[in-house]
Amino acid sequence: MTQQGTLGVAVIGTGRMGADHVRRINDVISGARVAAVVDIDAERVKAIAGGIEGCAAYTDPAQAMADPGVDAVLIASPGPAHEAALLAAFEQDLPVLCEKPLTPDAASALRVLEAEQKLGHRRVQVGFMRRYDREYLKLKALLASGELGRPLMLHNRHRNASVLPGFTNAMLINDSVVHEMDVTRWLLDQEITAVTVLRPKASGNAPEGLDDPQFVIFETDGGALVDVEINVSCGFGYQVQAEAVCESGTARIGDIHDLLVNTAGRWGGTIAPDFVERFEDAYDRQVQAWVDATRRGEVTGPSTWDGYAAAAVCEAGVRAQAEGHRVEVELIDRPALYGS
Repeated sequence: MTQQGTLGVAVIGTGRMGADHVRRINDVISGARVAAVVDIDAERVKAIAGGIEGCAAYTDPAQAMADPGVDAVLIASPGPAHEAALLAAFEQDLPVLCEKPLTPDAASALRVLEAEQKLGHRRVQVGFMRRYDREYLKLKALLASGELGRPLMLHNRHRNASVLPGFTNAMLINDSVVHEMDVTRWLLDQEITAVTVLRPKASGNAPEGLDDPQFVIFETDGGALVDVEINVSCGFGYQVQAEAVCESGTARIGDIHDLLVNTAGRWGGTIAPDFVERFEDAYDRQVQAWVDATRRGEVTGPSTWDGYAAAAVCEAGVRAQAEGHRVEVELIDRPALYGS
């Protein structure tokens, strides 16, 4: 795809995230169009495609990828379907933006990693959108500058007002804390080597059967300690905060106060209701960056290695949670394709 051309994107999965990405490509970003939509619900994709000029509807991802109008793929289907879609994209040598998780477990992520290496070049950007959030980018730049010295600790808070029925303890790690796993690796430029999970007495707001909140601790190969408060039934909104404690100072993000109101003896602002609103700009920036890089013939952003590493840390986290003790992370050596 040349810089001048418009990127034809096949969006696989048209649930909440997929539909939002269709809207984003159609109405928000530049340089791309929705060339195809894919979902097992044939009526849904027909309805979506019918509202977009030149958009085809498919129920089979491989058929969509063979469409001559498709230049790239955005995977937003459920995690268990990602491996097959990624391998199909590799067969067509198509660039991919894959929503997290890369795959649901380390073994399948490793298969994807090995398949991409056989291509001899990167094709996948994983959708860890916090790397595109303006505040996280500022924190990353500050830490990379060395102005505050070596990072010693990283404190994270990750709070949801509530979760849907059926949310499990393992999902606390795989669906929520996975974001802190990725930003820890990215912000500190270190790998996570061990995970410990501690649990206070469950909140009265927690759904039956869910041990919420929990306190997760990471150790890194650079000697840093990282903690995560995961609290998915706090009741008051969606909050993501991080504070780096370094040798020569601290830096904190997540205290967003776009508008402060003083009235009737009180002051305050608003808290985002969910992740879609809180990280809307980050999602926009992520997809635009992917489109721009793809049109230049490049692949940037979180890699298949990052997706695999997150899956490996998740597995250690779920074990630590279930078994009640510290669990070491098992990682292969990083392949040369993904840098040092």
